[in-house]
Amino acid sequence: MSQAQHQQFILALDQGTTSSRAILFARDGSLRALAQQEYAQHYPQPGWVEHDADEIWQTQLAVARSVLRENNISAGQIAAVGIANQRETTVLWERASGRPLHRAIVWQDRRTADRCAALLAAGHGELIRQRTGLQLDAYFSGSKIQWLLDHIPGARARAERGELACGTIDTWLAWQLSGGRAHVTDASNASRTLLFDLERGTWDDELLHLFDIPRAILPEVVDSSGEITRLGAEWLGASLPLSAIAGDQQAATFGQVCLTHGMAKNTYGTGCFLLMNTGRQAMPSAHRMLTTIGWRRQGTTTYLLEGSVFMGGATVQWLRDELGVIAHANEIEPLARSVADSGGVFLVPAHSGLGAPYWDPYARGALLGLTRGSTRAHLARAALEAIAFQSAEVLAAMEMDAGQSLRELRVDGGAARNNLLLQFQADLLGVPVVRPSITETTALGAAYLAGLAVGFWHDEDELAAMWHSDRRFEPAMSADQRATLLAGWRRAVERCRDWARNHAA
Repeated sequence: MSQAQHQQFILALDQGTTSSRAILFARDGSLRALAQQEYAQHYPQPGWVEHDADEIWQTQLAVARSVLRENNISAGQIAAVGIANQRETTVLWERASGRPLHRAIVWQDRRTADRCAALLAAGHGELIRQRTGLQLDAYFSGSKIQWLLDHIPGARARAERGELACGTIDTWLAWQLSGGRAHVTDASNASRTLLFDLERGTWDDELLHLFDIPRAILPEVVDSSGEITRLGAEWLGASLPLSAIAGDQQAATFGQVCLTHGMAKNTYGTGCFLLMNTGRQAMPSAHRMLTTIGWRRQGTTTYLLEGSVFMGGATVQWLRDELGVIAHANEIEPLARSVADSGGVFLVPAHSGLGAPYWDPYARGALLGLTRGSTRAHLARAALEAIAFQSAEVLAAMEMDAGQSLRELRVDGGAARNNLLLQFQADLLGVPVVRPSITETTALGAAYLAGLAVGFWHDEDELAAMWHSDRRFEPAMSADQRATLLAGWRRAVERCRDWARNHAA
């Protein structure tokens, strides 16, 4: 047997908004192999976004099998499996058959905006914020679960009889991987539902009553790292330990080794998610950030402040798929570089409403400042700048909450390969932006959490020693120019606020 066949790996299942991926990590933290498969996005009505939960499961299983087969890795070489998942996306299924009763409602979906607005008007927003650390918004899972129970014939009665199960994508995958033995979620995912008490670490009966959700359909909440369940041997050829679950952004924070108070990272994925470690304290936000659980290990919880931007890399996908401005995502940087600036063009990608710090589900996208001289290159540059503008607003609010200024921002995600974007981000923030040598930090965080649980890695200090910088982007913009650009951005945002209220979402 070769040395490679003796080597052990951690298998990370990275289930994202547009694709399912499986990644193998070695003991030195290096990425050894990756398999990826995209799946369909469904838009049944304006503002609605759905996924086929069975397709998610089948693609995730397929890439897990593929990454082992294509790299001649046996199941016996896998020390543990970890899951990182798109958060808030909600599935409802039959316990007996494992059959979903409806397509999954995706985190981007806005169909429950009116329900959330009604709850806010009734005065429930502050209770929810105090208990859960979240804003009352259609982004989160609670109103999605309620919608499924209300709109699928017979679902509510069946749920109350205990015939149905629900959960976020981690729960759905754990159920499938365990052959229906494990109905679980971890604390990080539970904290994104509007139903979980951050301080007590349990489902909250008052919030369940508010959303009319039977407790019987909810999963057990477990640690993010530990003995969670085992995979059925039929899936990968052996009964492997599933020893980590974490929401994708919490996993990325762990993968960036932002393990001490005040460290922060920004992931440029479909959306942008900026998270700051606040240690053992659930820090309330006065600036409409989210207080969320980062991870729970050995019963100890680490908390984060988070700002969520709904349209990050999805803005580039929109230019490619809906407008045809580019044919491939990697074309956007050279196109944007072909002009010196955006020519006064601002793109506000509020296609799914605005997240932090606005939390406006009725905002809609706008393209402003166009002249006859505006070109597709100016539009491409405005799209990249919009990603950075949104993140800059989030960080400014977060710094006010935390009462401290950031020293550097660690970045990852697909769009973090874009040097023009990262330089503009550093210029807007006025602090260095640092890209690590491994940008697959979501999967890496799931791997780290899984590996720690089984002794594959010894402790967090070992993980910190493995983190390395690929490139550091230093700010080069004057304070006056930065202020002018940010003022223009805020003017543009105000033009699209509240646009869809009393109209089709």
